[in-house]
Amino acid sequence: MGQDTQPPEEGRADVPERVSGDEPLLAARVHRPSDLMRLLGGLLAIGLVLAVAAFAHFTTSGLEKDINAGAGGAPDVFVKIAGLVSSIAVLLVPVAFAIERLVKRDGLRIADGVLAAVLAHGVTLATDLWVAEAAPGTIRDALTQPQSGGGLTDPVHNYLAPVIAYMTAVGMARRPRWRVSLWAVLLLDAFTMLVAGYTTALSIVLTVLIGWTVAYGTLYAVGSPNVRPTGQTLLAGLRRVGFRPVTALRAEGVPDSADSGDRGRRYIVTLEDGPPLDVTVVDREQQAHGFFYRAWRRISLRTITTRRSIVSLRQALEQEALLAYAAIAAGANAPKLIATSELGPDAVMLVYEHIGGRSLDSLDDHEITDELVRSAWRQVKALQSRRIAHRRLTGDAILVDRSGRVVLTDLRGGEIAAGDLVLRMDVAQLLTTLGLRVGAERAVAAAVEVLGPDTVADCLPLLQPIALSRSTRATLRRLARERSAREREAVLAASEAAKRERELAKAEAAGTAPDHAVVPAAAGSTRAGTKAVAKAGTKAEKAEKKADKKAEKRALDTALDEAREEDLLAQIRQQVLLIRPQAPVEPVRLERIKPRTLVSLIAGAVAAYFLLSQIASTPLSTISQADWRWVAAAVLFSSLSYVAAAMSLLGFVPERVGFWRTVVAQVAGSFVKIVAPAAVGGVALNTRFLQRSGVRPGLAVASVGASQLFGLGAHILLLLSFGYLTGTEKSQSFTPSRTVIAGLLTVAVLVLVVTAIPFMRKFVSTRLRSLFAGVVPRMLDVLQRPVKLLTGIGGMLLLTGAFVLCLDASIRAFGHDSQSISYASVAVVFLAGNALGSAAPTPGGVGAVEGALTFGLVAVGLPLEVATPAVLLYRLLTLWLPVLPGWLCFNWLTKREAL
Repeated sequence: MGQDTQPPEEGRADVPERVSGDEPLLAARVHRPSDLMRLLGGLLAIGLVLAVAAFAHFTTSGLEKDINAGAGGAPDVFVKIAGLVSSIAVLLVPVAFAIERLVKRDGLRIADGVLAAVLAHGVTLATDLWVAEAAPGTIRDALTQPQSGGGLTDPVHNYLAPVIAYMTAVGMARRPRWRVSLWAVLLLDAFTMLVAGYTTALSIVLTVLIGWTVAYGTLYAVGSPNVRPTGQTLLAGLRRVGFRPVTALRAEGVPDSADSGDRGRRYIVTLEDGPPLDVTVVDREQQAHGFFYRAWRRISLRTITTRRSIVSLRQALEQEALLAYAAIAAGANAPKLIATSELGPDAVMLVYEHIGGRSLDSLDDHEITDELVRSAWRQVKALQSRRIAHRRLTGDAILVDRSGRVVLTDLRGGEIAAGDLVLRMDVAQLLTTLGLRVGAERAVAAAVEVLGPDTVADCLPLLQPIALSRSTRATLRRLARERSAREREAVLAASEAAKRERELAKAEAAGTAPDHAVVPAAAGSTRAGTKAVAKAGTKAEKAEKKADKKAEKRALDTALDEAREEDLLAQIRQQVLLIRPQAPVEPVRLERIKPRTLVSLIAGAVAAYFLLSQIASTPLSTISQADWRWVAAAVLFSSLSYVAAAMSLLGFVPERVGFWRTVVAQVAGSFVKIVAPAAVGGVALNTRFLQRSGVRPGLAVASVGASQLFGLGAHILLLLSFGYLTGTEKSQSFTPSRTVIAGLLTVAVLVLVVTAIPFMRKFVSTRLRSLFAGVVPRMLDVLQRPVKLLTGIGGMLLLTGAFVLCLDASIRAFGHDSQSISYASVAVVFLAGNALGSAAPTPGGVGAVEGALTFGLVAVGLPLEVATPAVLLYRLLTLWLPVLPGWLCFNWLTKREAL
């Protein structure tokens, strides 16, 4: 079931049972997602307890009074005896459990428990110190109470939290007898401590949560002992259901990905009598594989497109058994299920009749005939006739046996009584799977022949990457990268060939040109003639350069058109539309929310909270006392920044582009910044604007990339330069030299980390290469035009200067001259805040920029009551007020097809 493996010959009754020696060794420890979820849940519960202690002061104090009043009636002798018993039991129960585990040779669990106890003790000490020294008074009052001899009780109990962490980490809660003992000891100890007045109710709750959370954090960090069943356990389970196994051979080549990792381990089992068996073993660890990916799919996609999560192993077993019987009843070729059984509390097995064969992925291209493709579609037609969805029709789920019969495997993720949308997704998935192997034309032709043109046409709105399996999406992305690389190589080769042809043509023209005779003339006539000849030569040179550029553009466009390849999904759509031109092609909206949207929403909410808190903390009297002359100056400098931005862009565009229209485009960028991250919206808008202005797409991207690259370098140089200047100032309130050194060290450490880790190094290099591809040739073109280069450099410097002066004017609008700071310090603060804003995922860097600028201005000596309104005024002028003009400019440019 999964590969063409010849089973060993049937053994005799006296042949010992064995598992193949090449069975992969199981990891000694596994990191369970359930432990991580419990860790996160514990942290959330601790936060809620602290929030209740901080904000529900009257509730907690009333609870303490009620407890003290009820405890006053308890007999003193009973309290002392209960305290003595609980104190002894808290120590004896863990020791007894440790002895039992050591006798059963399970010392690793004891080591995990000891580690968790040590960490819990450290956390309790840190919590006690925080509550005593830095916590708000309401939290201190809720977690402690005065002692009779003076002082306060401990906020968290240093011995109880480690015991709870130890008991949780060693797994006492999973054993009924020990679980009862554990809870009895904990309840008795908590009761005696409350009655004796040694603690509070919230303190006990916090202690339990800390021990529980630290235990699961330890288990997730170091891993839990692997209890997955081995091959020997499988053989014993087969004997219990009436089989007489001889050997179990682990099947190889089973993919391990987030969307297929829960398919189980597969074995080919030979019996003493009878044909071999295909056995699938599923345990809790495999079932949890890819949990976070499935959880994200369930959140981000519409409910109708996601299958229900399997809660338990029993449900997983019943789901697969039901689908296996339903598929066979529908007339589809599927593995026949003949037995099921549990392998202990953490695993199940499913026993199928053996199917010898190979998966579609393992077949060579010449082996995939048209008849085989049609047979695959017949199996899907049989399933859909009974409204059964497979949900994962990838190449490794389609098996071809020795007789050429197609068998559909991996039915566990399927669905009974599926809706139309899910059935159409199956058609789209199989079209893509077969298209990857035999091409779009053959895949569509076979589908139309078996399913009919209408059924195939109905799947076009589902033919989108998000509707396909994860492995298929990865394959399509890899093919897209390869296709882009081929197109880029073809364009570069065409460019080099065109350049060589032009150079050869010029050389031939220079070698065959006739020599012109020099005719004597008067002195005046000679000077006039010389000027005319020079002017004519300049015009001819410009015309020649213009003709060369046009020729190069035509050659590159032709090469790009010849090298352009359509992706597989577009090819499939084309083939279907040839048969059904009226077929719907508008994609169905499957996504509920995108990752970038979710991050932006969360970051935007945090930023809005931060901004509103800043506004609320700013008195209205401060705003009314602002110096409106400096406010007007700040408005002027903010307006000047758009002219500077246009200059910095046009300086890297050799082609002729209208200046004032470029200024309007920069104003339109103020609107785009609100709906996209700061580092993304402006780049996309400028690229689109240059393309609409007649610049070829590749050169437009290169021009914007060159502008961004030069801006990054200028930003770093200016930051270092102004940092050095602030270090030379005689100011006692700011020591920027240390700040600059710390910043440089931080950058150096980050660079070392990125270059040392292969994954991060590859990620960064790939992104930089794609971002700045073609930038170097574009920079060389700009260097040949000094005026353009000076325009770009001047625009960069003017842009930085305008923003710095706008921030400085905003500061002076709310402060006196004695509170003013130097321009160099303001520049350092602006450059650092702007860098954080560009890196922030929020639109316009909202939240990150305000926080960075406020913190920076306070660090250089500006009072907080001046820094806060100054930053708000600066952001109002540079981010919020330009939104309406930006929207108007955006619509104006759009109507004139300039965007």
